[in-house]
Amino acid sequence: MPRAVIALGSNIAPEKHLEDALVRLARQVRVLALSHIYETPPVGAPGTPHFLNGAVLIETELDPITLRDRVLRAIEQELGRVRQADPNAPRTIDLDLVLYEGAEGHEAPFPLPAPDLYRYAHVAIPVAQVAGDWPLDKAGTTVAHVARQFNAADFRRRPDVERRLHEAIFTETR
Repeated sequence: MPRAVIALGSNIAPEKHLEDALVRLARQVRVLALSHIYETPPVGAPGTPHFLNGAVLIETELDPITLRDRVLRAIEQELGRVRQADPNAPRTIDLDLVLYEGAEGHEAPFPLPAPDLYRYAHVAIPVAQVAGDWPLDKAGTTVAHVARQFNAADFRRRPDVERRLHEAIFTETR
């Protein structure tokens, strides 16, 4: 079964929405690992609440388009996510497919690996924790290599949230 990595984030009731999203996700795919959860400042939206960000490594029989459109987007909609013109607007939940095994170089209708992996610390660092050795190109660049280019000095790890999420998703799937 292919593996995939999903980046997650929320800054509206983030602890509740992350848990609700991950429990729903664990009902539809096999969750293999959860990264650390970080409290991070918002990107491009000063004055809005900080985010909680992380990543999960999963196994799924679903293809990338079905996973994104019928699982991730459905969970976002169930949890009240409203997509706005401002990509940095506050949100209840954000579930982004970042990596999908065998789909490197995939472009239509969306690129894999996701461009945000190369742009944002709040994506690269948690993704590297669950898939650091994942090869990104034929030259041998890995996710860990990309993540090392970022500074996480303004991140605050939230082990309290990690424990709760870990318990919720791994208890849910037993």
